[in-house]
Amino acid sequence: MSKIKTYMNWSGGKDSSLCLHKILTEDKYQVNYLLTSINKAHDRVSMHGVRTELLRKQADSIGIQLKLIELPESPDMDEYEKEMEKKVNEISSEGINHTIFGDIFLEDLKKYRENKLSPLGIKGIFPLWKISTKELMNEFLDLGFKAIIVCVNGKFLDKSFCGRIIDQSFVNDLPDNVDVCGENGEYHSFVFDGPIFKTPIPFEKGEIVYREYAKPKDTKNDHYNSVCVEEKDYGFYFCDLIPV
Repeated sequence: MSKIKTYMNWSGGKDSSLCLHKILTEDKYQVNYLLTSINKAHDRVSMHGVRTELLRKQADSIGIQLKLIELPESPDMDEYEKEMEKKVNEISSEGINHTIFGDIFLEDLKKYRENKLSPLGIKGIFPLWKISTKELMNEFLDLGFKAIIVCVNGKFLDKSFCGRIIDQSFVNDLPDNVDVCGENGEYHSFVFDGPIFKTPIPFEKGEIVYREYAKPKDTKNDHYNSVCVEEKDYGFYFCDLIPV
């Protein structure tokens, strides 16, 4: 029986990697593309701040073609949805009508994705949905994945967490109010090794910077994975990763 053609909504982080691993081991789906939104002005993954060059190296090591949604520096909801719809239509024209997400328990986000994709003839697949985040983190580490924290929400975590490797020590140090997988936007990661990669992704750790952002006018922006929104001005620590 032929496999179902899909594309993966790829952030380059921990949940995406574990999700892709589950899909690839199922042998039910054929993942044709990794789809990521980037900040075109800075040539970096939206919100995570990872350089697009490292994203390409991930895709090369995985062996799945990368497709990019290029967004302006501060896109509003209409701009984001227009670019997303254009790219999804481009992909679906190849007979691909399923897409994969690494969402775990955010009901409103899942509903938003499904509502936007349904009119385009795309069905969402959620392999991690409603699995305990502690269980997912243990599985991630047990499988031998390696990841580094590239972005930390200052509302939840201090600078010391930015640039750390995800291991049991990192998990043990997380405050009680922080989800172990960062599902509420507490942190974002970059995966550089693991069972989905042919070879590790080489990089050097650069500087850590702090950036503050004003509350967006359109609070619906929290429904897409490229922008993290708070009820007031908010700040993030970013650890730059330099390709080598």
